[in-house]
Amino acid sequence: MNRTEFIVTTAIILFVAFCLGWFAHWLIHRFTRVSQADMDQLERMSQELHEAEETRDQAITYLQQREAELTNQLAQTEAELSAAMDGLREARREAEEYRMYAERQGRA
Repeated sequence: MNRTEFIVTTAIILFVAFCLGWFAHWLIHRFTRVSQADMDQLERMSQELHEAEETRDQAITYLQQREAELTNQLAQTEAELSAAMDGLREARREAEEYRMYAERQGRA
């Protein structure tokens, strides 16, 4: 193999290597590239996720407020029940006293 053949062979090998490298780069870029439709879909999904998180936060806030209201209402109802039970005890005691008084008056 003379010098000219060696240079031509080397040039052909380098050109083929360049073409294979360029093709591999193009192929990788082609498969890893994100299309505008995919970006739009990701943007829409992120917006929907953000709205869902806001809705969840609002629901949690509403439930916490409702729980506080119901707890307060329960405490008030328990206080009223306690007062009613005390009043009932007092009324029973007074009724028993009147009954005993009536029995004493009936014997006399």
